[in-house]
Amino acid sequence: MKRYCYTLDLKDDPAVIAEYEKIHRSIWPEIHKSIIDAGITVMDIYRTGNRLFMIMEVDDTFTFERKEAMDAASPIVQKWEAYMWTFQQAIPTAKPGEKWVLMHQIFSL
Repeated sequence: MKRYCYTLDLKDDPAVIAEYEKIHRSIWPEIHKSIIDAGITVMDIYRTGNRLFMIMEVDDTFTFERKEAMDAASPIVQKWEAYMWTFQQAIPTAKPGEKWVLMHQIFSL
């Protein structure tokens, strides 16, 4: 099983952060299904301040290209992503158009 870690910022506004957390307590069923269908077996999101940290564990069917194609083909995923972007902002090191930024592991015990 592979693990990937990402980071992203929320807009630094307590009301925005509270609403984002509320939404994630009960994500849309279609989004839940799209995550599972892509081969993601674990997805956890943590927050400190307005910084988010996401851990994804994936099975052998997962590829970034397959996930990207599935998301691009799904109007509901596109709607969700656009909605989430109203709460989110790129981290300073993100490339243009990049939302969640893949982190590189520097230590493991």
